[in-house]
Amino acid sequence: MVSNGSTATTGEGTPRPAAVVVLAAGQGTRMKSATPKVLHRVGGRTMLGHAIAAGQELAPEHFAVVVRHERELVAAAALELEPAAIVAEQDEVPGTGRAVQCALDALDARTHAERAAALAHTDELHGADEAADHPLGDGIEGAVVVLASDVPLLDGATLGQLVAAHHADGNAVTILTTEVADATGYGRVVREPGTGDVLEIVEHKDASASQRDIREINGGVYVFDAAVLRRGLAGLSSDNAQGEVYLTDVVAFARSEGRPVRALLSDDPMLVEGVNDRVALATLGAEMNRRILAEWMREGVTVVDPATTWVDVDVELAPDVTLLPGTQLHGATTVATGATIGPDTTLTDVEVGAGATVVRTHGSASVVGAGASVGPFAYLRPGTRLGAKGKIGTFVETKNAEIGEGSKVPHLSYVGDATIGEHSNVGAASVTVNYDGVSKHRTVIGSYARTGADNMFVAPVTVGDGAYTAAGSVITRDVPPGALGVSRAQQKNVEGWVERRRPGTPAAEAAARAQAQPGGGLVLGAQAQLELGKHNALTGATPAVPGAPDSTDSSSDPATEGSTH
Repeated sequence: MVSNGSTATTGEGTPRPAAVVVLAAGQGTRMKSATPKVLHRVGGRTMLGHAIAAGQELAPEHFAVVVRHERELVAAAALELEPAAIVAEQDEVPGTGRAVQCALDALDARTHAERAAALAHTDELHGADEAADHPLGDGIEGAVVVLASDVPLLDGATLGQLVAAHHADGNAVTILTTEVADATGYGRVVREPGTGDVLEIVEHKDASASQRDIREINGGVYVFDAAVLRRGLAGLSSDNAQGEVYLTDVVAFARSEGRPVRALLSDDPMLVEGVNDRVALATLGAEMNRRILAEWMREGVTVVDPATTWVDVDVELAPDVTLLPGTQLHGATTVATGATIGPDTTLTDVEVGAGATVVRTHGSASVVGAGASVGPFAYLRPGTRLGAKGKIGTFVETKNAEIGEGSKVPHLSYVGDATIGEHSNVGAASVTVNYDGVSKHRTVIGSYARTGADNMFVAPVTVGDGAYTAAGSVITRDVPPGALGVSRAQQKNVEGWVERRRPGTPAAEAAARAQAQPGGGLVLGAQAQLELGKHNALTGATPAVPGAPDSTDSSSDPATEGSTH
């Protein structure tokens, strides 16, 4: 923030406002929630976050947030979004007028402190006599923008138009208004016949029958001249039907001084629609999502089913991205051109590269490289980085894992706290055993490695470049580059076990029938016999004799067993 009195402008020469004041003191009892109303989320941001983001687009010289209910939580959230903000606490006096008065007092105090510091510096440079010629003044000067924190669709562009109109017309007060079919509960805007200037704003409970017929309502968004606001707030009272100090009474005060009060009429009532309960929260959330999707579709994104697709306000999409039904993109997710997301996919803070596909996947804080494929039914936990043209397949979970270009973890595996090089293949049902009950350890698998199915990699362990591991192995020691890692017990067949230990069971009966067949055991169907014949022809293996002892060469390469792709 720059000091008060800067001549900086915001948009087409409009001076920057002296301050933006966000009202966030309300309890929101109709939400029936332990969470403060303004911290409920719409489109991936809290409602307070939407208000602050809109105000920040004006680049104000000062920022203030008024708090009361759950002040610590709301203040912390505000300062996280706008660290330079003044947090002003509203006292027990109710009403928007009192809230703004508390904010203005805090803004004036900061302005006085800044001017006092500047005068002290002048005193050091030029002497006390020259410094005495510059009094502290009343406080902040210029335009003060006031908005509520429960109108999530209000945007910075609309605020910019309001500020521009305020300066162009030389107004004391400029109000954002709109027209609705049913104005029940809203403050009515009473205009002066002929000029169209605003005479007053009358709250619904205080309005006469004729005033209740007015359909133009107060949007609760204002630009005030700071001096007019200060004088007007000083004379406000709570002598009204609700016993509150109304900010809208400053309008009548400005008129009494002969100062112009005008309104900017918006043709979009949803911009100033507030949230008071969960029904309104859902309604405005759906409307915000509709607008977000419409904007992205106009930018070249295909959204197959907008009714089931949800995209947060901070998501970034490139042209020719395709979003399939059931897709939800949250947080700071980015999707590059040509990528396809969905169906039934939820990504939060995930970066998806060009041409990648992510199908039926849940992911967060991860990176998917260009041309890579993920899913279906994959789970990307934070720290996952899949290289270009890599693959994380069906029922695969990854966490804090670096998977290099062209490498594949196709199915039924867990890869956590691991690094996999380029163009390696991890067999099905593999697990990096990363936790010893106290600490996490890392598995490293090199490039061009091939690991068999049902492998356990007990970290810390390394499998070198070009190495193989046999199916069913528990790898507890490093496997050098180009080596074969094998760790398994020799198979033993206990003949007749089922007949002795499970007599009378369907299994025992099936075994007895099979043993009664010619050859004494193995019976293959026609299709199985055909496939076995093809295999034997390709490998040169001796055809197996049903029921004969195992004729497999015990020296066969175990690395050919159970490799999956």
